[in-house]
Amino acid sequence: MESSGISRGARALVIGVAIATLVVAVHSVISQLSAPKVFDADDTEIAVRAGDRFSVRVEDDPAGRYHWIIAPPRPDPGVLEATGARRATGGATPSGTGPARYLDFEAVRAGRTDLRLLRCRSCATGAEEPGARTLNFRVTVG
Repeated sequence: MESSGISRGARALVIGVAIATLVVAVHSVISQLSAPKVFDADDTEIAVRAGDRFSVRVEDDPAGRYHWIIAPPRPDPGVLEATGARRATGGATPSGTGPARYLDFEAVRAGRTDLRLLRCRSCATGAEEPGARTLNFRVTVG
């Protein structure tokens, strides 16, 4: 039998590394395709399907004086459910003015609802307080 110059162990190692690389590549592609969709503050019309998860990216306050809340009137819970919030690690909002915060949601079932976000300090006085900002979205779940 002729020897190819590569030992059986080396060949197995090369095959193992190739398979691991392929698995990592496939996982990366699937993660990109299944990642929640991200909408920005200027995306006032949001269209998703029932079961979809998505995020709204807003400008965060690096000093922590202001925070974002879901303001009344709250969205129809049968159509849209808030699932959390997170601050971006590094990076900024598309406007480049500050760090980003992601408010996460799940589309529960088909319907239409309004989503109102309020950036405030105490949030007791609503949009009347100095520095407050309001964002309004129409969410359609198909």
